Amino acid sequence: MSPSIRNPLSRRGKKKAEERMVTLVSKPGCHLCDDARAVIETVCAETGASWEEKDISRDEALHRAYWEQIPVVLVDGEQHTFWRVDAARLRRELGS
Repeated sequence: MSPSIRNPLSRRGKKKAEERMVTLVSKPGCHLCDDARAVIETVCAETGASWEEKDISRDEALHRAYWEQIPVVLVDGEQHTFWRVDAARLRRELGS
């Protein structure tokens, strides 16, 4: 295979951090959510990953799925962790 022809299967690797989305599922008045938010803000700023926050009290599906685990952190829509966020582990997940 010549170097200019790329194997489509070789693109299956992990996404770059800049292409990743971290979602914090939280609720108002949650001190663990405040702690998680701080870690996520820092790690995403370092890695270039995007992040968003979703309020469990405003989304019935999220409430049903995660009410016992708040805060929950999703990476690209898949659960990464809950309750406490480890910055080093999140960096590794994001490929940094």
